[in-house]
Amino acid sequence: MENGTFTKKQVLLYYCVEMEDVARKIASDSDCIHLHSINWRSFDDGFPNLFINKAHNIRGQHVAFLASFSSPAVIFEQLSVIFALPRLFVASFTLVLPFFPTGSFERMEEEGDVATAFTMARILSNIPISRGGPTSVVVYDIHALQERFYFGDHVLPLFETGIPLLKQRLQQLPESEKIVIAFPDDGAWKRFYKQLGHYPAVICTKVREDDKRIVRLKEGDPAGCHVVIVDDLVQSGGTLIECQKVLAAHGAAKVSAYVTHGVFPKRSWEQFLHKNDGSEKAFTYFWITDSCPVTVKAIANKAPFEVISLAGSIADALQT
Repeated sequence: MENGTFTKKQVLLYYCVEMEDVARKIASDSDCIHLHSINWRSFDDGFPNLFINKAHNIRGQHVAFLASFSSPAVIFEQLSVIFALPRLFVASFTLVLPFFPTGSFERMEEEGDVATAFTMARILSNIPISRGGPTSVVVYDIHALQERFYFGDHVLPLFETGIPLLKQRLQQLPESEKIVIAFPDDGAWKRFYKQLGHYPAVICTKVREDDKRIVRLKEGDPAGCHVVIVDDLVQSGGTLIECQKVLAAHGAAKVSAYVTHGVFPKRSWEQFLHKNDGSEKAFTYFWITDSCPVTVKAIANKAPFEVISLAGSIADALQT
């Protein structure tokens, strides 16, 4: 601290291959963040052959690693680096894992279920302590809030959210549009309503009829409004599509969606694309962040998708 102002710390940022574009954006957003690279190679048997460049130069420096656990196949090589960096006499170590995978597998419904969210949190809780103390783990919009308690005392989880970025984007829409926020279920409402409280809300709910789960409007009035469905992540997209149908049936003028994590396994994003056949466009906008880089590459320049970058927010989090 100098003359009553905080001196920003200089951070050396390593990154996985998938996150290179995001890392470059983070570095361009902040002159305090400097990119360092890792040689990601494999031996003939497929196991990783890794090298941390400039390892001698990072002693006494604040170091971070930007990860993407997009599939089990890439997790081991990244964990190997994540466990090595804090031991190189760094001043502090921060892991930035924007999307915490396995987050939706956080509970047991019957004996024998494996809560893999707990497994992942336990693995990350064993990251070695650096000279500066415990590792900080930065995660955006973790699926279930109770998952913060899955982490042990050897790491400091820092839970961030993409909602402020959504609010900035909504403020850029024409003033004539009456924005209403829709929550696809009670869980999403509990999760986000305080951050979006100055917008009118619509809450949907899932009810079981026979062997089907049907989306119904629980409360609120979407008639004549631009309704934005907000959730933390999307997988198949089935719930969002059912929500859109219910909102349109109740008179919504437009429907858009925001999720922090566009997981979209098996290219499930394709069903949301605008077609050029003059058919009605179910979603005006579909906003996602760049937390899932595989999806970001796949949906580039395809309406209704727009990517809102977490880069500036991550740059700020690295100053925490």
